[in-house]
Amino acid sequence: MKNEMTSERLEAFSDGVLAIIITIMVLELEAPNEYTLEGFLKIIPTFISYFVSFLYVSVYWLSHHQLFRIAKKINGKILWINLNLLFWLSVIPFATNWIGEGNHHTDIVPVILYGFVLFMSQLIIHAFKKFYY
Repeated sequence: MKNEMTSERLEAFSDGVLAIIITIMVLELEAPNEYTLEGFLKIIPTFISYFVSFLYVSVYWLSHHQLFRIAKKINGKILWINLNLLFWLSVIPFATNWIGEGNHHTDIVPVILYGFVLFMSQLIIHAFKKFYY
């Protein structure tokens, strides 16, 4: 019998990577320097970018979990697609920080990068679906 990778092992690895991604994002959040409502309002763009990114990572985790519930066999293509997805998801903390830090949420380059990272992640999820459906 061959030593084939199980979907549980790949899921566990991916879950660990996604947990690290969320941890990195939350560690980049900084509390306001002022203990006032105005101080909190100054960091709202950063907090919103974290919240939206957390939601996206959560949706990708749920999609990933559902795809592996129906996976019958893990092959080289699936491994590479999974690593590609994890790469794009691992860029989310960088894009989140750039778009949220210093009110860059209206600057075109950080917004385009953020959208591109989310687009690529979704494209990879569709590649996963191609192999399972």
